[in-house]
Amino acid sequence: MRQSPREEARRWLDQAREDLKWARRLAEEGGYHIACFLAQQVAEKAIKAFLYAQGEALVLGHAVSTLSERAAKYDKRIEEKKAVWSILDGYYIPTRYPNGLPDGIPAKVYNQKTAREAVALAAQVVDTVAELTGL
Repeated sequence: MRQSPREEARRWLDQAREDLKWARRLAEEGGYHIACFLAQQVAEKAIKAFLYAQGEALVLGHAVSTLSERAAKYDKRIEEKKAVWSILDGYYIPTRYPNGLPDGIPAKVYNQKTAREAVALAAQVVDTVAELTGL
């Protein structure tokens, strides 16, 4: 049986929060490339939570920019943030695959400053969605 929109949103936001916990840890302990990737995933899941909370039945896609654009149709406060949040899309592929970078490997390219900034952006998405949905 399908859950209510609010319960589905809660599931997605709960997972985003759990992933954020681990992204923070990786950003401090040296898994910088994975922290950046997880930050993108956190934002994606949080925005999907928002869309489910609006009653959408099926939310597909991975791009924070595209999902934010959809979410902005429901709440203009997201419109103001989507350009900044979309930066996280840059961590979707190159943080995981050597051929996503011109030279080197992700494990050697990303640093703590980048990871902390990505995680902070992801936390902002989670906080905004929590505030807008009351979850």
